[in-house]
Amino acid sequence: MDAEGPQALCDLCLAQVCRSLDALCSKRADGSICLSWAPLFPQEMADQLLRKMATKGILNDTTVGIFRNCKELRLRRASIRCCSVSAEAFRLALCPHRLQELDASWVSGGLTGANIVIGLASNPECRSSLQRLSLTGLHVDSESLAEDGGTRVGFSSLQGLRTLNLANTDLTDAVLEDICTLPQLESLDISCSAISKLTALLDCKNTLRSLITHRLRQLDMSPASLLFVLSQLHALRHLDFSEDHFAVDDSDGKDGDETLRQLLEGSPQVLPSLVSLDISGRKRITEAAVRAFVEARGGLFFLGLLATEASSCDVLSSRKNLKVTGDANEDQVCEALRRYRDRECFVREALVHLYNLTTDIDKPRPDILKLVLSAMQSHTNSLHVHLVATACVFNLTTQNLAEAMPLSLLSSTVTQLLYAMKTFPNHQQVQKNCLLALCSDYILQDVPFDKYLAAMLVINWLCSHEDPTLQRMAVAVISILVAKLSTEETAQLGKDVFIMKLLAIVQQKAMLGVVDSTLKFALSALWNLTDEMPTAARNFIECQGLELYEEVLESYYTEPSIQQKVLGLLNNIAEVEVLQADLMREDLLEHILSLLQDSQVEVGVRYFAGGTLAQLASRPEAWTLGDELRSTILKHLHASIMTWTQLEREMVSYRSFSPFCPLLQTLQPSGVQLWAVWAIHLVCSQNTSHYSSMMEKEGVTELLKALAAHPETHADIKGLSDSILRMVEQHHSHSGSFYNQMGP
Repeated sequence: MDAEGPQALCDLCLAQVCRSLDALCSKRADGSICLSWAPLFPQEMADQLLRKMATKGILNDTTVGIFRNCKELRLRRASIRCCSVSAEAFRLALCPHRLQELDASWVSGGLTGANIVIGLASNPECRSSLQRLSLTGLHVDSESLAEDGGTRVGFSSLQGLRTLNLANTDLTDAVLEDICTLPQLESLDISCSAISKLTALLDCKNTLRSLITHRLRQLDMSPASLLFVLSQLHALRHLDFSEDHFAVDDSDGKDGDETLRQLLEGSPQVLPSLVSLDISGRKRITEAAVRAFVEARGGLFFLGLLATEASSCDVLSSRKNLKVTGDANEDQVCEALRRYRDRECFVREALVHLYNLTTDIDKPRPDILKLVLSAMQSHTNSLHVHLVATACVFNLTTQNLAEAMPLSLLSSTVTQLLYAMKTFPNHQQVQKNCLLALCSDYILQDVPFDKYLAAMLVINWLCSHEDPTLQRMAVAVISILVAKLSTEETAQLGKDVFIMKLLAIVQQKAMLGVVDSTLKFALSALWNLTDEMPTAARNFIECQGLELYEEVLESYYTEPSIQQKVLGLLNNIAEVEVLQADLMREDLLEHILSLLQDSQVEVGVRYFAGGTLAQLASRPEAWTLGDELRSTILKHLHASIMTWTQLEREMVSYRSFSPFCPLLQTLQPSGVQLWAVWAIHLVCSQNTSHYSSMMEKEGVTELLKALAAHPETHADIKGLSDSILRMVEQHHSHSGSFYNQMGP
């Protein structure tokens, strides 16, 4: 299911431009690039291209150079968030534009707040045009805000600023004083900064509408002084005075809590315009104070109460238009995840409550999964967030819930799970949560994600851990993923260390004589890893796999599911000419022959026994055992195959028919030919559309025609060959008529 529909054409075009920058651009002498030719971009599209380059991680000193062209690429709302851009590159590429908004949060590359302010102020148009500026996470470098032609350059130089975000910076009281002289300042975020006094806010008391002061750890004001400043902010509509409850102990934050108590219980004439208050993380807040505040403020539409133990206050549920963050119910928890995406402390808190709420969920909730995914993407290196978030993902996608989710959402979620596995390789619970979520047939089979990366992560984990529960899940995931990989990717996974680990699991189970899913998945994984993979097959032999498999084949003689997987792998080895000599073991081949002949054995087991023997008997020049054994094998091959009934269920799939081509030669013994033809007939009858094109491409159709036409070909083989050719012909004629109907 994918309810989100296709991507917008504009997004697809911009993504293609991002992929093609090398081809579309030429280099300047300083190493930056410029578009070789550029049309006049619609203004909004220039903003979107910059944002797309930033989100894709390709915006840097080199690529940002294309925006030095201010005529064709006119930026107004610029975002270089989380990119690596130097001060010089920023000055040359962005400062000449008549910017209205700039988000330079968490930029690396040495760019400081001072660099940005001085650069923007150097453009007279930006001094008045810039309305929104976000410098979250940057070094302000206030000492570098210097004189410029006799006039001090500071934030106050940008006279048009209405919204300023300086959270998580080294903002000082002196710089705040400069900021508060801005004539139009409406919104200010100074969270997690070094501010100790808020008295400077009195200079913008008539314009400031939003003040965010989350976790001001160095704030040094008495409750009376703080309340006085706040009470003067007559235009203030939103106040965030929240605290990181994980980072404070019982003795911290008492003055702030006392200020809030007085504000909550005091007159509504203090901050009369206030309609939104966030006091999440303030542990000393009481339900009585919250009740008094809500009852006195009829226009209130938001109240942040997460991690306060006051979010269950009964008055909250009676106000239908009031949004609340807290832990009392699902609405409050989801509101917290929406509002606090960038605050790790609150995301952690909300996710813990969400996990409890979703433990027994029985309906698909893509809206909640989106919130969890957003939390993981916003805190990529937080173990605490991923520990709980991955558990929430499992709750939200378990059983059949995943099948009702949009595919694009699931794809992004699985990608984030893989990132978590890669980032926290030694944290057992995170790995367990990710494996639990991945261990879903629907996700592994139908959801698009990097299956090679997933297989590598899981198999690497398997090689260094022994937990039986996780081992079972890991082997299950590997066995499915390996079958989905390309030949090149599978070859990378066929290293001896991986083969050895899977063989160790098989040996461990075989020594106990158990038949469980871990053993079956391990055998399937080895089978898939060696499919048309000579190197992996060689590694299997060198790791003493043949000796182990011979024991397993004999000891699990009543378990067809085990025998089939063992023989399937031996079949893979037998297909590799240079490895056939390793299978020339008389005891082994006689045992396989006995399975072929035994009418009580399932057809699936006899099929792979026959395949192994057919491959080995097809090359008399490589046969090193007695001629009598080969003759016996060839005789019983034909006779046994003719007793097999057609299988309804899909038992095997093939990457290609290449291993069959030598068996279909007209000079081959009839038993060898018959096994190959029976095998092709089996898979073609179950999936004609897939295998008919493979037959045409690999020349199998011509080989079957030659077999059917050859005078010495056995009638049984001619019959099956003709049947296959009819199937293919009927499929082509049906496909042709279908396309003719669809044509012009």
